[in-house]
Order: sequence, then structure tokens, then C-alpha cells
Amino acid sequence: MIQFNGMEVTDKKKQRNTADLLVECLEEEGVHYIFGIPGEENLAVMNALEHSKIEFITVRHEQGASFMADVYGRLTGQAGVCMATLGPGATNLITGVADADSDGAPLVAISGQVSTDKMHITAHQYLDLRSMFEPITRRAYTVVRPDTIAEITRLAFKYAEREKPGATFIDLPVNIGMMPVDDNERPLHHKSIKPETASEYSIEEAAKLISYARNPVILAGSGVIRNKAARKLTEFAEKLKLPVINTMMAKGAIPFDNPYSLWTVGIPMEDYQTKVLENASLVICIGYDIIEYAPNKWHLNNADIIHIDSLPADINKTYQPEVEVVGEITDSLDRIISKAARLLEPTYALKIREKMVAEHEQYRNDTSFPMKPQKVLIDAREVMGPDDIVITDVGANKVWTARHYNCYKPNTCIISNGFATMGIAVPGAIAANLVHPDRKVLAITGDAGFLMNCQEFETAHRLGSHFVTLIFNDSSYGLIKWKQEMHYGHPAYVDFTNPDFVKLAESMGAIGYRITKAEDLLPTLKKAFEQTKPVVIDCPVDYSENMKLTKHLEELVKTL
Repeated sequence: MIQFNGMEVTDKKKQRNTADLLVECLEEEGVHYIFGIPGEENLAVMNALEHSKIEFITVRHEQGASFMADVYGRLTGQAGVCMATLGPGATNLITGVADADSDGAPLVAISGQVSTDKMHITAHQYLDLRSMFEPITRRAYTVVRPDTIAEITRLAFKYAEREKPGATFIDLPVNIGMMPVDDNERPLHHKSIKPETASEYSIEEAAKLISYARNPVILAGSGVIRNKAARKLTEFAEKLKLPVINTMMAKGAIPFDNPYSLWTVGIPMEDYQTKVLENASLVICIGYDIIEYAPNKWHLNNADIIHIDSLPADINKTYQPEVEVVGEITDSLDRIISKAARLLEPTYALKIREKMVAEHEQYRNDTSFPMKPQKVLIDAREVMGPDDIVITDVGANKVWTARHYNCYKPNTCIISNGFATMGIAVPGAIAANLVHPDRKVLAITGDAGFLMNCQEFETAHRLGSHFVTLIFNDSSYGLIKWKQEMHYGHPAYVDFTNPDFVKLAESMGAIGYRITKAEDLLPTLKKAFEQTKPVVIDCPVDYSENMKLTKHLEELVKTL
């Protein structure tokens, strides 16, 4: 009993509402973090989160929240969750949500919304968010009844975390969030779906093609990593003597120092890998999605294709597999190994690998300044352990990282290459540090990409994050300049000035270093990883190497 105006009043227990039940559902799904910004239309959810074991991480821009959720999903295989209020808050989530959906990262986005009685009129900050998010998600829902929230939440996570993951969206109107729910309403249990097993016929057909192929090659995609099939892929390659080329999003699917690894394909020019694919009689696509690297860029002859994945192939004019092995990837590879046999080494591919390694190593002792991107990445590889994580932004730095930063293990180099989104590196590094606080995390970014979400350094400082950001500084949109020079012979509208990155870092509670000669980068990286704060390293790079690489490859491919 409590006293109110001199009267004794029964102290009634707070009635559970839809927002409370939503948070209970998120707990049932195993959510540890929600990245976002509070707003008036999600106040009820924020209040419910105060009494939850879920940690809400307040960010400085909703795009940063969606990128954090995106990278969290990539690294854990569990849906990362981001949240915003209605209108501009929700629209700020869009880029990161689209990135997750294109790149196959599990993500659930939640937004507030006007009350349902205002959706038919022109209301303050109202947008039809469900319609807006539908094209960039697997499923988009608007909650219109309190008793549907448990079903909607379960469905959102189910479709986000399915065989090929992606993004989903929940739109919660403010009045629905505050409505009471019946005491009997409970979260639906989180359940994982067991992947299908490939048919015996498809296994036998694939084994037959592999056994008798004149010049087969594996193209490994990100599904290998998502399905935790990297070790089996390596065994598959070794036992059947098959060279392996990985997409940008599948770096680490096979250790780069494995003799059958031909590293990464996907840069804008023909390279060693495209010549191997052009020479192939059979391309074995494992965990590959056409969004990673368009088939018309590598399927340059009449080579047969085998598609091995947990889902059927997306078909287009240049990707029509002879055999589709649809089922759990590790199981499929294991069964094919038992039925296929190859005796001859892939001589052509192995000779090309020798040339690749020799070219890579020639930059190890380069001391020119501004630094060549090849040398920057050799030094980065030197300081990073096999399990440590690099997250690269999109730009010329992505191209160089894909080509010259080699990986031993899956999920140790995160590259956005389905949607290919600038601004992912810094918020992605924050998420990576949360997931793996015991590992080194290095964000590699251009100066342009850095400034798109550098405000999240305040978030990093507040969280006590510790990671290193390495800025490739060239005072331009380097990748666009590169392509302009390739197509038109000169750049236009791509140059800009930069702030003092060291002072900017320090103003946000981080540590800043500036590289003034090539010999300083390696010791600076080592020192940076000894710090307990976020660190920014401003490293001038020589992007005249961009066109030098273009011209080098134009001549190289004629000789392979």
C-alpha cells in the first residue's frame, strides 16, 4: 500500500506492454548488444531495456549503428541488432542495413514509428518505413497488434539468420509499443534449422566431373566462411589437388600460404587469378554468390560450373551450373572427397602462384615515401597475428588490401564487397573489438571513408574500445580517381583537403600518430597495439601505384 493525498492506494504492479515483450523476445534470441540512438517514438523500448541484460550502445549516427550490427553479425553468425527512432533516424540506418543484406550478414533493424492513428495523414516525421525497407531486407514488418510481437520477432531473426543470412526490419508504432500485453504472451523459442543434405545423385555427378576435368579450379565464396567450412575446403583442395581462388569476402577461406591457394580475385583489372579462371575447364564454385564477383568477369570461356552451397544457385546468362550440390557445405565436400580422385598436380596454377609470391615479396624492403600501399600492407601483416582482424573500408585501400593483405583464417579480413559501402571500417572495428576483445583489430581506411563515420571515435572512447585505425591519406577519392585515369586519362572533382587527423583523434579521446618515413610504420603499429585507447595512424600513401598496377597487369596477363 502507498499513501496518495492522504488515502491508501494499492500499489499495482506495472502492466507489461508490447515494448517489454519485445525486449523479452530479444533476450530469448540471445541478443547481447543493441546499437542505436534513443528517440521519442522508441522511449518505451528504451525503458524496457533499462531492466534488461541487453546492453544498449548509444552511437553518434544511426549509420554507425547499422554498420556495427552488420559486422557483429558477420563475425558471430548471430543477428546484430540496431535501433533508431522514426523518420530521419530510420532512414539513417538504410545504408548499413542494405550492406548487411547484400553481403549476407545477419542483421535485425528496429525503428520507432508514429502512432497507427496518424499513418493515413501527413504526420510529423512519418514515412512508410516498411515499404522503404522491403527492397533491402529479407522481411519487413509493421507491428499493428501487441499479440503479434513475439511472432514477428521470431520471424525477423529466422529470416536474418537463415542459410544465406541478411537483414530484416521491425517497425513499432509508438502507441502499439505502449499497449498492454496479456500475461500469457511469451517469447517464441529460438530454434536453429538444420541444413539440408545434398542428394546422392548430385554428389556423384560432381565427383565425376571433378575426377575427369582437364584443368579444374575452385572459386571459394563467403558461404564457405558463413558455413564454417574453411577447414574442409582446405582438405578438399589438398586431397584432390585443386587450386583455390577466393573472393574478397572469402579471404581466409584457405590459408594464403597453402600451396594450392591462389589468393584473392575481384580487383577491377585482370590479374593472375582471372587468367587461371580463363584457362579452366571446370570451375567449382563453393559457397559462392554472384553478388561477390560477377560471373561475366571470370567465366570467360565455356568452362563447366559446379555449384556447391547451402542454397540453389542464382542463375544468369554466364552462371548456369552443370551440377548443383545443395546442402550443408562441409558434408557435401566430405562426400565428394570419398568419391572423386585426381593424381596430377595443377602445374599451370602452381607456376602462377610462384610468380604471385615473388611479386608480393619485392615490396618488403621498400623505403619510399609517401609509402607504397603494398609496403603498408606487408607491415600490417607483420604486426597482425593469424587470428587478428582487419576491417577495410571501401576505396582504393580495399583494392590494395584485397590483393596484398593475405589471411590465414576465416573472418580475419572483413571486406564489404556486395554493397561495397564506404564508412564501414571505424564502426565495424568497434563491433569487432566487442566480439573479440582479446584480438588485435585494425581498421584500414582511406581519408574519405574515415571522415564518413569518424564521429564514432567518441563512442569508442566511451566504451573503452581499443583498436587501431590506419588511414591511407592521399587527399582524394582515390578509387574514383583511379578509374577516371583508366577511362579518361585524367581525374576530375575528386581532390579535397583533410583535417589534422592526429589532433582530431586526440580531441575524441583517442591517440594519434603521423608517419613521416616508411621505416616508422612498423614500430608505430607495434606501439599502437600496446595502447589501451583507440589509435589513429595518419599514413601518406603513394597512389601513383594505382596506375602503375593497371599498366603492369595489362602487360602481365599477355605473358601468362
